[in-house]
Amino acid sequence: MSDAVDGGGTAADQGRDTPALAGALRLAMGRIVRRLRQAHAVGDISLSEVSVLARLSGGGPDSPGSLAEAERVRPQAMAGTLAGLERRGWVSRTPDTADRRRVVVAITEEGRTVLEQRRSESAGRLAHALEGFTPRERQALHDVLPLLDRLAERL
Repeated sequence: MSDAVDGGGTAADQGRDTPALAGALRLAMGRIVRRLRQAHAVGDISLSEVSVLARLSGGGPDSPGSLAEAERVRPQAMAGTLAGLERRGWVSRTPDTADRRRVVVAITEEGRTVLEQRRSESAGRLAHALEGFTPRERQALHDVLPLLDRLAERL
């Protein structure tokens, strides 16, 4: 493992390597996402739709505005994503009980099924790819997951 990745080296070395690390991470993550995306049929659920379904599945019903903010997209983009999900029966909209002028979006059982199938397909592909890694390499990937989660939250 390089000093830039394992935390070794001087502060000056790490600062100088930050742009190179950022570029390498962007390329690697982009390749992974593209390969997973390519595994699904054309016209299949988009990554933004998967993300919204996952957020609703894990966090419960939410307003379109809150979803847009959490996903860091414009409200108009979220409206389009939600319209597509609703058209396929994967989310439902109901009036907010506290403020009937607002709408709350919830994942449907069909949406949960689609989300689980997508997760299973992607996880299966990743698991198959990981079979070619040594136990030590798999542990290294496992150990970096909290850092990747933190990086995603900071973007």
